Amino acid sequence: HLHRNDTTSLFSQYEREYCSKSTEISRKLDGLSTLNGDLRKRKVSELDLDLKEAESALKKLDFESRSLAPSVSVALQPKVKDYKADLASLKAQFQQVKATTPADVRLELGLGGEFASASQAQRERLLSSTAMLENTSSRLESGKRLLVETEEIGAGILRDLHSQRQTLVHARDTLFGADEGINKARTVLSSMSRRMFQHKIIMYGVVAMLAGAIIFILYMKLH
Repeated sequence: HLHRNDTTSLFSQYEREYCSKSTEISRKLDGLSTLNGDLRKRKVSELDLDLKEAESALKKLDFESRSLAPSVSVALQPKVKDYKADLASLKAQFQQVKATTPADVRLELGLGGEFASASQAQRERLLSSTAMLENTSSRLESGKRLLVETEEIGAGILRDLHSQRQTLVHARDTLFGADEGINKARTVLSSMSRRMFQHKIIMYGVVAMLAGAIIFILYMKLH
């Protein structure tokens, strides 16, 4: 997740870099129509360097868009294509500016405030759509994190329930063991009671026999 967010941030950084450079180039092309002599040559050199920097930023932008997840990359490719077309248009206009005299630049290229404003508006729309895409990606990432946290909580609850079940099973086994002990004790007590009853009967029998014997002896002595 962190890597994906970092890559998306890089895309936005390169996009802003390109749009800033592209807007600067449009403004310089517009101003070049009024320049002559050495100042014009210097501005042409600056524009040549600016175009190279814009192309470098666009290459990095294209690379980053292809490094993202397929679903995000597919959504960004049309924007990259528009930026490539924008750069190609700027290059073509630059070549025409170099080959055209200052007096004919505005007439042939139609350069002016309207062109710069239209280009700027288009870039702002593209930047806005990138921001919307980033917000959507952030919400998706937040949803995924929430889902993972929910799954972890659910797993924790299941573990707690399993532990409680094991405790109940152990308590049930303990109760079963106690019942078995009570049953055994009851059996032993019953056996002891039966033996005591038998011993009492034997003892009473012996006493009765002794009493009978004593009575018989006394009877014989008296007669």
